[in-house]
Amino acid sequence: MLNNLANAGLFQLAWFASIFSPRYPALLLVPALVIGLHLLWLGRGELKLLVAITVLGTAIDSLLMHAGLFEFAAPRWLIPLWLVLMWPLLATTLRHCLAWTARPWWLASLLGAISAPLSYYAGARLAGVGLPFGLWPSLLALAALWAVLFPLLHQLARRLQPVELQPSSQRSL
Repeated sequence: MLNNLANAGLFQLAWFASIFSPRYPALLLVPALVIGLHLLWLGRGELKLLVAITVLGTAIDSLLMHAGLFEFAAPRWLIPLWLVLMWPLLATTLRHCLAWTARPWWLASLLGAISAPLSYYAGARLAGVGLPFGLWPSLLALAALWAVLFPLLHQLARRLQPVELQPSSQRSL
């Protein structure tokens, strides 16, 4: 339980540091350190998951940006680094403090539909990101997306679960 509390606390700390990093760029070191600490603590078994979710999430948020859901201060091809770092931070929680949300699938769907839009809204307000479609259409679009995406992220976390090697005497031929 203490590990899950530490995982949740470090996630929140890094989330706020990321959100405020557009104003204070040195704060980007906080999420980088949290991700590094997570990998040191739990080993390489988490690396595949963090990379996969970072690539997937960056692509999704970049597509949403190009579709006009988000508006950043300067035109860009990819989302800003502070938002990219949110994805591996989320990945650090899936097998740990948020593992309880994986099953049943509808729980992950419900929590994704509620919590993700609220997180995007808070992040947009604090980081000065525009929502050109308006608040409610943006939140509803994000809710629909995350109702599907969050259970899929949990499924990805299960599929990329590191396989523990059995002692040679227990392996079947």
